[in-house]
Amino acid sequence: MIERIILAEPRGFCAGVIRAIDAVEEALLLHGAPIYVRRQIVHNPFVVADLERKGAVFVEEADEVPAGAHLIFSAHGVAPSVRILAAARNLRVVDATCPLVTKVHLEAVRYAREGFSIVLVGHDGHDEVLGTLGEAPDRIVLVGTLAEAEAVAFPDPTRVAVITQTTLSVDDTREILSTLKRRFPHMVTPTRSDICFATQNRQDAVKLLVGRVDVVIVLGAENSSNSQRLREVAEAAGCPAYLIASVNDLDAAWLQGARSVGITSGASTPESLVEQVYVYFKDQGVHEVTTVRAVEENIRFVLPKELDAGSLADMTS
Repeated sequence: MIERIILAEPRGFCAGVIRAIDAVEEALLLHGAPIYVRRQIVHNPFVVADLERKGAVFVEEADEVPAGAHLIFSAHGVAPSVRILAAARNLRVVDATCPLVTKVHLEAVRYAREGFSIVLVGHDGHDEVLGTLGEAPDRIVLVGTLAEAEAVAFPDPTRVAVITQTTLSVDDTREILSTLKRRFPHMVTPTRSDICFATQNRQDAVKLLVGRVDVVIVLGAENSSNSQRLREVAEAAGCPAYLIASVNDLDAAWLQGARSVGITSGASTPESLVEQVYVYFKDQGVHEVTTVRAVEENIRFVLPKELDAGSLADMTS
């Protein structure tokens, strides 16, 4: 029988997600519906459904948007080809790309300009990876596993640089980077890690959970990379962990024999979904609720420049 719940902090929305959601809501207030959004603004169906109710229209590609309409790029970033297509259709673009993703894009552009072959450590098919690959498709090679890190080859092994997807597991990335560094001793790395502070903070909080609970529940979407990594971090530490989209996905069988449950959520998961799980356990008679905190997180990002006062006249003209 479950006797105790431990909540991980930080959890849930990160600064980039808050900025992206705020961008859609602000654009709706300023211009009214519909506001078009290329792909999921963040990887969570509940967030997407809420914005749809408010008047956002989600599309896969920019060519689905009526010429001259407002289009928002998601937090995951886009390839230059998407920007070109949007410009050709005279779309009024708001770029809600997370600033930390933009950092990786700029690194890719700089390394390519300087003549490096570039390793991008990331997951094939993820929206963020697709956008980054598009910055220098002839120079970037995607590596997602240790085996791929062992196999990748370049014409000049002394001119290699590496960048990473922002939402990876810190530990897994460390192993891949170590392998690449062994094979390419002259490899150039960014001055600061590409893995975002929020991703690392949430993983660190899970590591604090696993020694204190019998099971970890992660709230997040299946296509949320950082949510999947939270589950993997717990499992790697020897604690059973399950990723659920909402309380409706909880399986009582997972909790058999457990006395304590840890709860966390991915960076694109609304806190309301965590609260629903908390209420579920409270209704089961669990009254002991504590928190473990890895770090105090207080970073905020400003809205995209297209929504600041100086740019509004251009967007509304």
